[in-house]
Amino acid sequence: MKLTTITLLAAASLAVLSGCGTTTASRAGSSAAVGAAAGAAIGSLSGDAGKGALIGAGAGAVGGLLYDHDQKTRTSNQNQRYQDTRYRNNQNQYDQSRNNAYEGW
Repeated sequence: MKLTTITLLAAASLAVLSGCGTTTASRAGSSAAVGAAAGAAIGSLSGDAGKGALIGAGAGAVGGLLYDHDQKTRTSNQNQRYQDTRYRNNQNQYDQSRNNAYEGW
């Protein structure tokens, strides 16, 4: 059980750091690959590299999916802030032009 926990933590931390790509599949895939490699390396220390690779791949895939979700949330929030700023700027310009139009009356 201790090996499984260590493998899981090591693979997940390496996998999240390696979440390369821009799509969900590429991030999960690259993280799973790195997790499998890390799991195999750690599992080989106890004589069961296959089990370590499977655990590492699973942890890497989950880590990659979590990383992907976080990146998409950040992008969505940034886009929303950008749109809000554009709306406020346009509204301010509209209000200012209306005020300027009324000053001439």
